[in-house]
Amino acid sequence: MNTFGTPQRVLVRGEGAYVWDADGRRYLDLLAGIAVNALGHAHPALLRAVTDQLAGLGHVSNFFTTPAHVTLAERLLQIVTPGGAPAGSRVFLANSGTEANEAAFKLVRRHGGGARPRVLALEGAFHGRTMGALALTHKAAYREPFEPLPGGVEFLPFGDLDALERALESGDGDDVAALFLEPIQGEAGVRPLPDGYLGAARRLTAAHGALLVLDEVQSGVGRAGRWMAHHAMLDDAAGTVLPDVVTLAKGLGGGMPIGAMVALGEQTAALLGPGQHGTTFGGNPVAAAAALAVLETIEREDLLAHVDVTGKGLAAALREVPGVRAVRGAGLLVAAELEAPIAKEVAAALLEAEPTGFVVNPVAPDTIRLAPPLILTGEQAESFVTALPAALAAGRAAGTGTT
Repeated sequence: MNTFGTPQRVLVRGEGAYVWDADGRRYLDLLAGIAVNALGHAHPALLRAVTDQLAGLGHVSNFFTTPAHVTLAERLLQIVTPGGAPAGSRVFLANSGTEANEAAFKLVRRHGGGARPRVLALEGAFHGRTMGALALTHKAAYREPFEPLPGGVEFLPFGDLDALERALESGDGDDVAALFLEPIQGEAGVRPLPDGYLGAARRLTAAHGALLVLDEVQSGVGRAGRWMAHHAMLDDAAGTVLPDVVTLAKGLGGGMPIGAMVALGEQTAALLGPGQHGTTFGGNPVAAAAALAVLETIEREDLLAHVDVTGKGLAAALREVPGVRAVRGAGLLVAAELEAPIAKEVAAALLEAEPTGFVVNPVAPDTIRLAPPLILTGEQAESFVTALPAALAAGRAAGTGTT
């Protein structure tokens, strides 16, 4: 179906941070399947994990469990919050970020029952395209063709704590079930929450009995140079901002489809009971083995530190490129905001660059999003920065119709 438009290329293989198309042209993949291929392409650890697991047990259904399921859930509880999750925390394994957020939406509906019908999200939010996740997604073009959506969702101005406080106090008593936040809004142009917002949001939601749900689908699993992007936003007196729910996917499986909803604390984890949610394929042993290989490789190769250093170097270099107005993000989730609305033209020029093209994402008319594999080298990042001025010139020419 024509849901994605015309494919830009037919890709046939990949290795490391590079992919090749059917005509044999090579591209530096600076999008990684939209922040998915955390270890790049054909990483030996991922290949070995998937092959070994599939050779033994590929699928079992949710009537059973496997060592891969249990080990992955335990590992996620160790990394989702500094020092490990509190006692009683639990994990629901799904197939994608949308499904993880759909599960979180159902969980917060259970919180307070009908007494808490309101759910808050931010302008610019993207939480997925299934009906529940879509109800939490702000962009009108995504929402309007499918209305009426599940009700009760209200969108607040991005980063406005006064608006959040008013929303929490405006209802009939404490009637807000939850606040959904992305620590870094990816689809809106890589916008990190303002300094201090997350800690204040935690204090406000806790004061009003509302759950705090952090969508780390795009920004988690090392993408921002920490296990979770929100780990860099800890600002309360104790040095911790403990959410109630964290959702994960994308880079977690390194290319295999897997998502997770992590409920922190016994009270939150008990909100969904037997029969209230399910999945046939979610967390199947092959995907779980892939996720474990990703997490183990990130730790073994010290990729969190690598992402932090490489991302800071890339951002600093981009700020020096004429025609780039601003650079946002963290780690290897980076946006280059351009001085003109020519992002689409620049992305096309980068794809055509010789001898190696570059895969980037024009996420807004004036913004290019980069979410490369976490193994991207400094030299590879430098090759992109070197090619960008010519692409900007080509983009300006295409945008004005000149040659």
